[in-house]
Amino acid sequence: MDSKLGLTLRRNRGNPWVRELTREVRVSVEQLIQPLFVVEGIPARESIPGLTGVFRETPETLLQQIEKDLEVGVTKFLLFGVPKNKGLSNFDPSFVASQIQAAKKRFGKKIFLAVDVCLCSSTAHGQCGVLSDSGDHVMNPETVSELVKAAVAYARAGADCVAPSDMMDGRIGAIRRALDEESAKHPSLKQTLILSYSAKFHSKFYGPFRVAADSAPKTIAGMSEPLKDRATYQIDPGRPSDAYLSSVRDQEEGADILMVKPGMPYLDVLADLSKRIPLPWAVYEVSGEYAAIELMAEKGLIQRNAAHLEAWTAFIRAGAEIIITYGAREARKIIQENQQS
Repeated sequence: MDSKLGLTLRRNRGNPWVRELTREVRVSVEQLIQPLFVVEGIPARESIPGLTGVFRETPETLLQQIEKDLEVGVTKFLLFGVPKNKGLSNFDPSFVASQIQAAKKRFGKKIFLAVDVCLCSSTAHGQCGVLSDSGDHVMNPETVSELVKAAVAYARAGADCVAPSDMMDGRIGAIRRALDEESAKHPSLKQTLILSYSAKFHSKFYGPFRVAADSAPKTIAGMSEPLKDRATYQIDPGRPSDAYLSSVRDQEEGADILMVKPGMPYLDVLADLSKRIPLPWAVYEVSGEYAAIELMAEKGLIQRNAAHLEAWTAFIRAGAEIIITYGAREARKIIQENQQS
């Protein structure tokens, strides 16, 4: 390399001030969404293995946690509700709806509240939909009907955004039509956003989440051919073209924001889709990704806060405007600590 050119490049890296001035990608707290878990029937909040500072909340501690999050600059949340009673069909969305109502009554427009729309925490078997009698497949129309019911209930309860994560065919269009129809009686529903998990992969990085949401697939009595995983409806990691097709479909059906999940193993997918589809893009730094940094830091193998910021920077560099991360509530401290590094 020409020595003059090499020296010029080094000058722009030479001190923290010039690095600050020339940085092309910056992370801000305003881009981050904090996941929340609220669980029916537990007597006290419970910690989640691998997710430092994140809990399975009771209805009471949920509101206390949101209050604390607001104090550190977090205003955007993704709520996962875990009802006590599990079933096979005809699910009751009232527990989650009541938590939405309570949060919006207390905090109102101080918070942006997105709510996950899926059935995995409500089903006895942990799959994301209604199974056939033999248990060998998720029935798409029956599942979409249940998802629509839940999404409308959450929107009516005050959710700013509904976030279908199930990966059923046609659920975005069905939810959008239902919200539009309901807006005749409840005009505010016309403004409800749909954040689609449009590129959700069949990943092995979801472990801590499944503990938090009580959503791991299970075998139940009476099903002769039960599904053992979610490969029949989540995207194969080796088929990124499927992520594009799913995302285009969800865009056309009325999604407002699209998502890639997980994040770090699919940066190439995020970079490709965010250039090809002109909607806002979210990325979910899933529980296994986040826990990997936490556990390495616990063993003294990585600088925890710097590693989290590096991961978030990579997501924005790949095209995300929005990051869902379990570390949002620590982001202000992490960003300030690393501003001049």
